[in-house]
Amino acid sequence: MGRAAPELISKKIAGLGDWRGKTLARMRKLISQADPEVVEELKWMGTPVWSHDGILCTGETYKSVVKLTFARRAIDIREGEEVDEALIRQAVALNGAGKPKAPKKAKP
Repeated sequence: MGRAAPELISKKIAGLGDWRGKTLARMRKLISQADPEVVEELKWMGTPVWSHDGILCTGETYKSVVKLTFARRAIDIREGEEVDEALIRQAVALNGAGKPKAPKKAKP
């Protein structure tokens, strides 16, 4: 789905038409701010997935929660609840921390 994924995620958010769409849009914005190089994908029957150096998290919507699922933790966000933005930034930092750094080139 490549380039079409961001458009499809936007359509999914708009189609929710309630607090879940607003919450997922807000989480999407926080993820993009925490990692401007994040890649948006759709996997597993249309689930939004944000990746950079591996999967960062998924964003699922259910009747009573918006769920962000990270490698080590899942967050259920209910209507009216706030999310600590630091959690998103920490998840991005942890995801990038496991990536091996390229070796420095020797000077001639």
